[in-house]
Amino acid sequence: MIDRTARLTAFASLGALGLMQDLSRQVMQSIPTADPEVVAEETLSLVAVATARAAEVGFQAMPEAARAASGALSALPYLYRDYLIGGAVLSQNDPELVQAAQETQARLERKMAFYMLHLPEGQFPGPRALADKLPLWMGRVSGPGLPETPDQRLAKLGTTDLVLTHLKLVLGMARQEASDAATAASTSSDE
Repeated sequence: MIDRTARLTAFASLGALGLMQDLSRQVMQSIPTADPEVVAEETLSLVAVATARAAEVGFQAMPEAARAASGALSALPYLYRDYLIGGAVLSQNDPELVQAAQETQARLERKMAFYMLHLPEGQFPGPRALADKLPLWMGRVSGPGLPETPDQRLAKLGTTDLVLTHLKLVLGMARQEASDAATAASTSSDE
């Protein structure tokens, strides 16, 4: 089970980081006045929670694997922050950057709580859920006073399709790992 959970978590993490970069780039190109740090933090928080939910649903038949994968995927924003700040501390030899890490921690906790509230545990964020929740994300990364609504900006960018494709990949991989585990368990019990 550990190998299957690790494989799914690595697969989903790579996809989540790639998706975060793609979405952040889209937002920054379409809204040049957006704050890059806010866009990155909000986007990774949304993507991490949605990815964790897809893994939970895919691993339904393996509750321990579902919990482990969900926990690891939900930690992505914190791990990414630690990686970036750790690299800055090492390259700049500036231990004061650790204070910045504590401030970022508090911001990430608020953002993660927001997305965890809106994307409930054990539920796959499908097209309807994304159509409902992605405008909240777009509103949070956009800032006030823009001529278009968050829904209009999302429609232009095709964001929902990108997110849904990622989540379906994670769901499918988790289901395949769970199926393979069940087949292996069945085969070993038959012997």
